[in-house]
Amino acid sequence: MMDASGAAQRLHHLAVGSADVERLAAFYARIVGLVELARHRTALGELRSIWLDLGGSILMIERTDEPARTVQGVGSGPFLLAFRVTPGERAQIEAALEGAGHAVESRTDFTSYARDPDGNRIAFSHYPDPAVPR
Repeated sequence: MMDASGAAQRLHHLAVGSADVERLAAFYARIVGLVELARHRTALGELRSIWLDLGGSILMIERTDEPARTVQGVGSGPFLLAFRVTPGERAQIEAALEGAGHAVESRTDFTSYARDPDGNRIAFSHYPDPAVPR
């Protein structure tokens, strides 16, 4: 979609590098509920990437030989993947994260923060909808 000036306004895809594409894709499918769209292979038949549906955009998990890096706080360039959830879904995702051994690092009134298996910071937010009283 273009605005009146002709500038693009929608995100087509977000690409994340991983040394273990299948493990990271499985995490996002199991914990976040993203649906796999496609698998791509190299000319030698090795898994190159897995694409997951972000509800109109695509999360492309691409194989890399570079080591994972962990950003603390606000880093230069992309530093957080934030997913829109309802307050009830937030509680379910927190339970799924903790059940899979991924601690919730911090919380605000609207958002929970954790890390995926590669150490990428992720969030689950229902802003501006208030949380369900406990």
